[in-house]
This record gives sequence, C-alpha cells and structure tokens, in this order.
Amino acid sequence: FVAKVVGSDKRTDVSLIKIDAKDLQRVAIGDPDKLKVGEWVVAIGKPFGLENTMTAGIVSAKGRDLPQENLVPFIQTDVAINPGNSGGPLFNMKGEVVGINSLIYSRTGGYMGLAFAVPIDVAMNAVNQLKDKGRVTRGRIGVQIQELTKEAADAFGLKQANGALVNGVENDGPAAKAGIESGDIILKVDGRDVHSSTDLPRVITAIRPGTKVTRTVWRKGASKEVAVTVAE
Repeated sequence: FVAKVVGSDKRTDVSLIKIDAKDLQRVAIGDPDKLKVGEWVVAIGKPFGLENTMTAGIVSAKGRDLPQENLVPFIQTDVAINPGNSGGPLFNMKGEVVGINSLIYSRTGGYMGLAFAVPIDVAMNAVNQLKDKGRVTRGRIGVQIQELTKEAADAFGLKQANGALVNGVENDGPAAKAGIESGDIILKVDGRDVHSSTDLPRVITAIRPGTKVTRTVWRKGASKEVAVTVAE
C-alpha cells in the first residue's frame, strides 16, 4: 500500500499512517495495566527478513524506565526480538495487542534476553491525538522533583517512601499558582497513587492541557488537597 503519514510523535516513537483499503482484519486492543509479571506474551514480526515469525516469552517487568525516555513505562519481556521486529505487535494469550515492540538492550546487536515494548495504551493515546489534531500535546505543571528516599521519608514523617519530592517550583507556573511549595511531597493525582518520582511525569503528561486536577501533597506532617490546572 501507498501510505500517507498523518503525524508522528518522537517521544513514544509512534506514527499514524493512512492507507486506502477495505475489509482489513482488525486486531483487538488489550489493557497493559492488567498484564502481570510472569505472564506469557507473543511477538510477531519479520526478524532478519523472515516474514511472519512468532516468538514467545514472559513479561519480565512493567513500567521500566530507560535512560533515553522517562515518559514511556516500557513493558520488559524476554521475547526474542531482533532487527525486523521493531514496530510489530506484542500479544497476550487472549490474542490482544498489549504493546508495540520497540527496542532491545544488546552488546552484540542481536537479542540477549532484554526486549522492550511501548504499552499499547500509551501508543493509542498518541495515535488518537495525531488523528484528532495532527500532533501530540502533553501536560505539565512546572515542578522539579526528586526521588523520595527512606531517610527523607522518615524526616518528613511519612511511614513509607512513596511519592515525588518537589525540590523546585517554576515561577508563575501552574504548580506555583496553585500553592505547591518546594519540600512538598506529591502523593496522589486525582486519586491515583504516585509511588515514585518516575510516576509523576507519566501521569501529568497524559493529562489534557487545561484540565484541573486534584493533587494530594504531604506538607508539615499532614496531607493536603491542592487543585492544579495543567498547562501544555
């Protein structure tokens, strides 16, 4: 097929293309949040030009951070992925697509047991935005954050080292206007737990700019609700 590129998003390495075709079979889209570590998954691709090759493995980890990209919570698998698999689907045992095989860690250029897939919900969010407006927008609130250590949690009076510690607030940014201060620990966004500092950028960037969200922060030994309007 001759394809037209509708739009691309570099952060998720996803593009939307349009072709002129009828009666195509569709895949079912699954829910990556329901994936469990140890669950079997299958990849289909064209490694080294070998068309329609299927490989199987398990989910090794979820929400994996990679050095070059902290906004994508990669699914790590031990499914054999080689050149020609990138961009191909990762299926669960129900035959639902749960990810797009994206990259591997390797010292040889070939598969070494560490493969990473973009969760399909992250990809589809980018696709839907590209379809609607031709580009992907992301939310921001204007804070600098750091990981909350066990020692810091103890000092702040928290029982567990959960949350993102704010160590800087942008002047006149959304967070500053809402009254968020340096030293606050962000525990929740609209009821969704922030387990670590890496969770916060993923949650915020997925929110449509202009949306008002409630954040639960820990300040001076007590939790407090703060309403923040997310900017682009």
